[in-house]
Amino acid sequence: MNTKLQNIVMEIQQKMDFSGTVLVENQEKVALVNQSFGYANRSEQIENNAKTRFGIASGCKLFTAIAICQLIEKGKLTLDTKLSECLNHHFKQFDEQVTIFHLLTHTSGIPDYFDEEEMENFEELWIDNPMYQLRKLSDFLPLFQNRAMKYKVGNQFHYNNAGYILLGLIVEHASGMLFSDYIQRYIFDQANMTESGYFSLDSLPSNTALGYIDNQDGTWKTNIYSLPVKGGSDGGAFVTVNDMAKLWHALMNFELLNEVLTNQLLLPQVEVNESGCYGYGVWMKKNSEQSILKYHVMGYDPGVCFHSAYYPDSSIKVVVCSNKSNGAFDIMKGIEEELARMQNL
Repeated sequence: MNTKLQNIVMEIQQKMDFSGTVLVENQEKVALVNQSFGYANRSEQIENNAKTRFGIASGCKLFTAIAICQLIEKGKLTLDTKLSECLNHHFKQFDEQVTIFHLLTHTSGIPDYFDEEEMENFEELWIDNPMYQLRKLSDFLPLFQNRAMKYKVGNQFHYNNAGYILLGLIVEHASGMLFSDYIQRYIFDQANMTESGYFSLDSLPSNTALGYIDNQDGTWKTNIYSLPVKGGSDGGAFVTVNDMAKLWHALMNFELLNEVLTNQLLLPQVEVNESGCYGYGVWMKKNSEQSILKYHVMGYDPGVCFHSAYYPDSSIKVVVCSNKSNGAFDIMKGIEEELARMQNL
């Protein structure tokens, strides 16, 4: 363990009452930090621990991208495969030039079912669309399939959850398996992620953290009525911090994809801002010399906050899982600043 890193995490935790688990692991799979705070179940005062499963929201878009690339490796799809060639569903107003590449890189221009430019609160979705009816990927289609294109195909990056719902449906079509079953067999099992899965909120397994939404007056509620019952290809899986570290290890060591497709997945495809890029299901941050400083994924939902990163120069992996709506970013920032200081010594 690294005492300085642990103290930094504890200082930030005390300032913001962080609830969750933090793992920092080096190249030898030795934990520099492995700390847990807060309750997985506040009513029963069950504490979070190193093996607690946490929802990671959009953090699992990377799983979807890996699944698509596996099917490309098997010759069942290509990056140029068009949406219209894969699915029999009707998308009357979608441009027929939308391809798998566009969906992977958020450049398809299709409408999203939750557009952050139009909606501030994810919970607004469930006023007219009861969340308890969303249990499979096709259940999401009525939320966006009949809407007009938002942008021209390939014209710009616009983060898009609906695009990843479609990618999940493509995985189902190409593999003949339910999306969650495919991810379990070809990603979780392959990477030895024994505690992870796509669990329904109304039937969670043991040692799974409930997500909590805190109100300004000190009251709180769980997020069971704030999210779809079961997560899918755009978000909603549950992982432990150790399992997420295993995912990074398996990906970077070509255990999930061959070297060519792994490198393609990790290649910057779209410039998002001055130092930020996006590949297939993964964000990248460049340093001043324009080389990759880190690969990272993140997820935010009501009662869920998640950040995880892999630093190629040191092979260090950081995983921050929280069962509150914020906190992971601050913990990650504090860890990164100390890691940078350590590497410059």
